[in-house]
Amino acid sequence: MIAPYDPSRNAVRSLRELAEWQADDLEPALDPGLPIVDTHHHLWRRDRGDYLPADLTADFGGHNVVATVSIECGAGYRPDGPEEMRPIGETEFIAAEAAAAGTGTGLCAGIVGRADLRLGDRVQAVLEAQIEAGQGRFRGIRQPLRWDAAGIGMFGQPGPRALALDPAFRDGFARLAPLGLNFDAWAFHLQLEAVADLARAFPDTIIIVNHVGGPLGVGPYAGRRDEVFALWRRGIAALAQCPNVLMKIGGLGMLYYGFGFHERAAPPGSPELAAAWKPYIDECFERFGVGRCLFESNFPVDKQSCSYRTLVNAFKRLTHGFSAAEKAAFFSRNGAQAYRIDLGRAPVPRPRFSPTRR
Repeated sequence: MIAPYDPSRNAVRSLRELAEWQADDLEPALDPGLPIVDTHHHLWRRDRGDYLPADLTADFGGHNVVATVSIECGAGYRPDGPEEMRPIGETEFIAAEAAAAGTGTGLCAGIVGRADLRLGDRVQAVLEAQIEAGQGRFRGIRQPLRWDAAGIGMFGQPGPRALALDPAFRDGFARLAPLGLNFDAWAFHLQLEAVADLARAFPDTIIIVNHVGGPLGVGPYAGRRDEVFALWRRGIAALAQCPNVLMKIGGLGMLYYGFGFHERAAPPGSPELAAAWKPYIDECFERFGVGRCLFESNFPVDKQSCSYRTLVNAFKRLTHGFSAAEKAAFFSRNGAQAYRIDLGRAPVPRPRFSPTRR
C-alpha cells in the first residue's frame, strides 16, 4: 500500500517570503524585445497573499509580455447558490480584474474556468454562464484529471480516479466543441495515456496539456526520475499522435516535480534551470514540434522555484538555436491561436495544428 504523501518538506511559501528570497535576483532579461503570450498564470485573493494583475506585471522583470491567459485555480467562487454554478464567481473576478487593468495591457485576454463535466446535459447551462461571465474572454474549461494513490497535489484528498475515462465526464466533455471551448488538461504522468484516449474520442476538441504532462518527483516518486521519465515519455508519445492535442511548456518550477530549488538559500539562475528542465522540454519539442507547443509561466505557482525573469530566461536559453519564426511561434503565435487572442492583426480563427515534428 502506498503511504499518503507528506507535503511538509515541500511547504508552499507565501508571496511575501518568496519576494524576500528573490530580492537579490538581478539577472537581466535576455532578448527583452521578443513578444510573449503567457498562456498560463493565475490570479487570486487568498489569506497567504493576493496575486492580482499589478503583481503579475511587476513580476515580468523586463520581458515583453503582450498578452496572457488566466487559468482557474479554485479561488473566488461564489459563496452560495447552486454548487455547480459557484465556479462562475472565479471567472467574474478575473474578468473584472482584466477590465480594470485595461484592454490595452493584454492581461487576461483569455480566461479558462472550471465546470464539473460529470454533470452531463446539465453542464450546458454552466458553460453558457461561464461564457457570459467572461465578457468575451472565456476560452475553455479546466477540470483537473490528476490523481495518484498518495494524494500528491490534492491536499490529501484524492480526486476522481480515471476521470478522463468516466462516461459521465465524457458526456459533459462533448458540450465543449459546439460552444467553441478548449479543454485544459492538468494531469500527472500517470494519466497521459488516458488523456490521449480522450483526445482520440473527441478529435474536434482542442486539448491543451498543462505543465509538460506532470512528471512527478516527490513522495513515492522521489529518487525514481529515470523510471518516471520513461513512463512520462511513453505518455507524451501517445499524446503527440493526436493532432488536436497541444502541449504547454512550463510548470516545472512546481514542487511536485522534485527539483528541490526551493530548498536553497538563494534561487537558481537560468543556466541551471535550463539544464535541469532540458530533457523534458527537448522531448516535448521533438514529439509535438514547435507548432504545437505553447509557452507558460504558471505564475505565481512556479515562483516557489525562481523569479519570472529567470524562468523566461531559461526558456530563451533552451530555444537559443530556434529560428526567428520558431521563437515567434512558441513564445506568442501558438498561444494567440490556441486561445483566439487578437494581437492587433487579423481575427484569430480556431486552430488546426499540424502534427509535424520539428
